[in-house]
Amino acid sequence: MTRILSTAAAASLLAGAAFAEPQPYDIDPAHSELVASWNHAGFSTTRAIVFDIQGDVMFDQEDPANSSVSIQIPTSAIVVTPEFTEHLMQSGDFFTDAQESMITFESTSIEVTGEDTAEITGDLTLNGITNEVVLDTTLTQQGTGPQGDPSTGFLATTTLDRTNFELGAFTPVIPAEVEVTISMETSPAS
Repeated sequence: MTRILSTAAAASLLAGAAFAEPQPYDIDPAHSELVASWNHAGFSTTRAIVFDIQGDVMFDQEDPANSSVSIQIPTSAIVVTPEFTEHLMQSGDFFTDAQESMITFESTSIEVTGEDTAEITGDLTLNGITNEVVLDTTLTQQGTGPQGDPSTGFLATTTLDRTNFELGAFTPVIPAEVEVTISMETSPAS
């Protein structure tokens, strides 16, 4: 999930706004989501989705390394099947305080790796534990959105080891790796 939260920074970083210093961008909550997926003991792929992505994105076109992103997601916003929600949130096997906790990502550096790609490194806090993660980010589209407003879209991916966040119940039967994809749409703050 952490990588998903960094994607916003990369998109803003790669946007083509004509500014000489960092400018604020808003995350469009109606067109942004994070999807986490993992293998369920070889039988199926389980997915969780989050639509409630909040945060601050600052983009500096002249010096992209001077850009930054800060993302917050309430753990209670994680959507899974009803049967799994109770186990994930209330059993104690996974989140220690799911109803109250937040998932946060704070970028520490941004490295532009190509014309429309970047690696966003930052501190991901999940289940009360902080680890460094890298989001592989791609600028997917920049221009005028369907509503006539300037928009920048991006896609960020990462792989998390859930045991690093004390969410390792049932490993190794259920592998520790969780694939995270963040699709986000942003626009210059008004």
